[in-house]
Amino acid sequence: MELVINGVKQELAAKTIEEVIAHFGLAGKPVVVEADGAVLTQEQWAATEVREGMKIELVHFVGGG
Repeated sequence: MELVINGVKQELAAKTIEEVIAHFGLAGKPVVVEADGAVLTQEQWAATEVREGMKIELVHFVGGG
């Protein structure tokens, strides 16, 4: 299915937001997710199904010094 992830169209076989996060190797990391304009809590990821054309923004934090 085609999704728009951080402004880029991508083909993913994910069924939930949680699967999208895992696809990008972000599971277990501090991530903020916005799906079609709504910010999702981590508890909502597994229950939020992705749909064709859904716009998802993934913001993850990287430490440095």
